[in-house]
Amino acid sequence: MNWFTQTFASSIGKKWLMAITGLGFCGFLTTHLAGNLFIYGGRDAFNSYAEHLHSLGPLVTLFELGLFTFAVLHVGSGLILFYQNFRSRPNRYAANSSGGGRTIGSRTMPYTGLLILVFVIFHLSNFTLADKTGTTIYEIVSRTFANPVNVLLYVLAMAVAAIHVSHGFWSAFQTLGANHPKYMPFIRGAGIVFSLVVGLGFGLLPIYLLSIA
Repeated sequence: MNWFTQTFASSIGKKWLMAITGLGFCGFLTTHLAGNLFIYGGRDAFNSYAEHLHSLGPLVTLFELGLFTFAVLHVGSGLILFYQNFRSRPNRYAANSSGGGRTIGSRTMPYTGLLILVFVIFHLSNFTLADKTGTTIYEIVSRTFANPVNVLLYVLAMAVAAIHVSHGFWSAFQTLGANHPKYMPFIRGAGIVFSLVVGLGFGLLPIYLLSIA
């Protein structure tokens, strides 16, 4: 237990935490996007999907607690590392001399991360915590995205998420030891593809709902 505490109190340990939780969120984004695609099937398909999730009861609650724990660890570790790097050298948190050059994703990681956190709070208040009395989740989502301002905000948020993921995906594998000339080009390419899937997959949904409103 002492080894565990010392490890994750170190800078390397915090980077491991960020890598593990970050990849966990990538998995969540994949399953969340797959579920949201039911929107294209219409009202009944999406409501049926939502009802199936709610029927899982305690499992959903356990999963949500896990996501919350991951969020606290990810954001907390990121903020501490950013502060430590800011204090120790002019180069900010996203700088990585061994990463093959800086990108917009690496340069903006702490800022896109905070924007995503704000968006998540906004998203939860709009949908998860919304009053569902006498209505369905499809109707709530449809009403939200009947407003072009909300659509624009969500599309911009998904662009920010894609930029964050474009660096975070391969950086996580690098932190966990996959920094090998044989594998990194593929991992970097997979990160770019995944970021595009996240950005376009989630970003097109509100545009679609606006188009049929």
